[in-house]
Amino acid sequence: MLQFPPILLASKSPRRHQILRETGFHFTYIDIDADESFPDYLKKQEVCEFLATHKASHFKGEYHSSVLVTADTIVCLGDQIINKPQDRMDAFNMLKQLSGQMHEVFTAVCLKTAAKTLVFSERSEVYFHQLSNAEINHYIDTCKPYDKAGAYGVQDWMGFVGVQKINGCFYNVMGFPMARFYREFQRFMLPG
Repeated sequence: MLQFPPILLASKSPRRHQILRETGFHFTYIDIDADESFPDYLKKQEVCEFLATHKASHFKGEYHSSVLVTADTIVCLGDQIINKPQDRMDAFNMLKQLSGQMHEVFTAVCLKTAAKTLVFSERSEVYFHQLSNAEINHYIDTCKPYDKAGAYGVQDWMGFVGVQKINGCFYNVMGFPMARFYREFQRFMLPG
């Protein structure tokens, strides 16, 4: 593995932790308290880019030789942003909307040091099979997808049986576009 500086990861997402760990990156989790509302005029990937940058701007610690990493993932059906479900009925309605449809997943990542900032985003298309009410109910009961944008995880039961195909990065749909991150991080660390 190439040598990278230590990462300060401001994300509670277990998926992001797993992806970074399995790729050999060393990070320290830090908690950043930032409001996740955004201006109404922002469209699709602008929303996740705004939120990733907004989270980074709330970091009050010392960087030393570390790089702060923040991220945000959104699911879009047409122009509608589908956030994390509030409750069981909300999760059911979200999955019913996504059933048989193509939706987009955008993840933005912000890299920040005391001297510079880089924000980028990745887009993937996800095509769902038609889902029955019984399948949606089974998924919600067994996987409890309340912490996931769009009310599903591509790495669990819904990804195994509900996703027909993905155009783009699988790990982006999981919440962290690792191949893109790796290359952007290398460029970010170049002098100048």
